[in-house]
Amino acid sequence: MELVELSDDVIYCIILLVSIPIAHVVKLCNNSFTKKAICTAMGVSIACITCRWHIFHSIVTTLISCILIKISGPRKCHTYLFFWGFGYLLFFRTCHYIGLPQAPALSNAVQLLLTLRMVGIGFEIHDTHTSSKREDCSSEEMALKKKYQEVNPSSIDIILYAYCFLGQFTGPYYKYRTYIDMINNDRSADIPTLDAFVSRMKAVPFLIVIFVGFSYFFSIHYVESGEFFTRSFLFRLFYMVPMFTIFRARMYIAWLVSECMSMASTLGAYPVQCKARCGKGPTDLAALDEANSKDVKEIKYDFETIHNLDIYGCDLAPRVRDGLRSWNMTVQYWLASCVHHRVPKSLAPFKVAITMAVSAFWHGVHPGYYLSFGLVPIFVAAEDRMVRVFRKEGDAGKMFDWINWFLKMRAFDYMCMGFLLLRLDYTLAYWHSVYFIGHIMGVIFLVIGRLKPLPKSEKKKE
Repeated sequence: MELVELSDDVIYCIILLVSIPIAHVVKLCNNSFTKKAICTAMGVSIACITCRWHIFHSIVTTLISCILIKISGPRKCHTYLFFWGFGYLLFFRTCHYIGLPQAPALSNAVQLLLTLRMVGIGFEIHDTHTSSKREDCSSEEMALKKKYQEVNPSSIDIILYAYCFLGQFTGPYYKYRTYIDMINNDRSADIPTLDAFVSRMKAVPFLIVIFVGFSYFFSIHYVESGEFFTRSFLFRLFYMVPMFTIFRARMYIAWLVSECMSMASTLGAYPVQCKARCGKGPTDLAALDEANSKDVKEIKYDFETIHNLDIYGCDLAPRVRDGLRSWNMTVQYWLASCVHHRVPKSLAPFKVAITMAVSAFWHGVHPGYYLSFGLVPIFVAAEDRMVRVFRKEGDAGKMFDWINWFLKMRAFDYMCMGFLLLRLDYTLAYWHSVYFIGHIMGVIFLVIGRLKPLPKSEKKKE
């Protein structure tokens, strides 16, 4: 009897659904050793089953990262791990050109998140080192930072963090500090998670209907066929709208279920009063310290630290910049923390371009990623200028926002085709079939915004 080959989407779904009850078991444990054992055993097991021998890549990445941290020390380890992580990611994606088997998509997903974790922990160790030398903090602030932000992981700790099953395939990305806070929380069993879990999960059935329904009528493979280009211009132009809808629904489902899995384990659960931020964690350390002295039942928790998706921001925010920030938010935090804010002052004008280049490289080596990400600086610059020049207050401003929202969604539709088609010829062929309308409109709006003088109110801000 022939075994049915499961698609990657089905395998993702099975992994996430099986992981949720295991995550709840982690929550019920009040022993850090048991939590570590469950998280790592589950992570290694899933990686072995899905990646098979390709797990070798993640092992090499993790072990060499540990060695580099020991050799380079906290002052330089972040730089070494950044270039090592992304250098190995390039090898991982091109090793089939030298005779090694090409890694499957599931193995690629593991390597993606692992790269963020290993590079991120390098920056955490470096920041801990530099934080201890700051003179602009009081002794009380330094004590709180040492207690709630600084890290000093052993090589074993790094390996356990690397293979923690939470967020292993679809995110969210979380710092080592967030991971160890969850591991060391001996009161996790009493933290309420059901309401937050249900609140995030309730959109999933609706998204599944959208994904299945649209996928039945529309397929990206049709765009790759010769027949597609015989259709009318309006049909070709319209086709990118359902494509982006399918893409969004698929990603939303994965991220929401993965968030719920993290919630079930209490990963990223912090008291509301400590003002946790996506990816970063608690920002009011004094409030966190005060809350930790109270009974758990008296504390209200949130999961902002592992909040990975704002559907309202993605779909309804009027600006391109806001839409980008609402999408895969924990990875956005990683990009901001480890790339954007670290760009030298001499390269400050190119911050967005550098960040988008790193993001494109992280996503893959396919030309479609770079073609799409290359449009982001153009769209953002054009939109920013048009807003400053033309947007007014009141009803006129609201009308401007609605028009801008429509154009923002069409810009995302247009860029999404590069993400889906991936190949240079397919992507350019589609954009050519719609006369590169996204590129042309982006440049037109940028030029118009530059030609028209700024209002006096905006000139004062410069």
